[in-house]
Amino acid sequence: MNRFPMPELKDLPEDIRLKILAVQEKAGFVPNVFLALARRPAEWRAFFAYHDALMIKEEGGNPNGSLTKGEREMIVTTTSAANHCLYCVVAHGAILRIYEKKPLVADQVAVNYHKADISPRQ
Repeated sequence: MNRFPMPELKDLPEDIRLKILAVQEKAGFVPNVFLALARRPAEWRAFFAYHDALMIKEEGGNPNGSLTKGEREMIVTTTSAANHCLYCVVAHGAILRIYEKKPLVADQVAVNYHKADISPRQ
């Protein structure tokens, strides 16, 4: 018996299920953390509201240049590596690959962003 069983998508509230399905369609997979947190819908909604506020902001409008989605994922991937969170490195690295369209950049950023093939701004 699993101590923390993952809920089935069909059993989740509609708003959560639709958001998870949208991520699956875009990324090609459902991160386990989405299902693990979905056991408690109010906490899931709070966590992803915070996530979305940080990671899915509109780009542009800032005279100093807003961070792109790829740059935000670089920060999260680098931070995850510094925190030794392999799960987060893999998950955010996969998203980084999608945004930057450079398969090796996520690995380079995770290992040593100082040596990565990225621009000075990044």
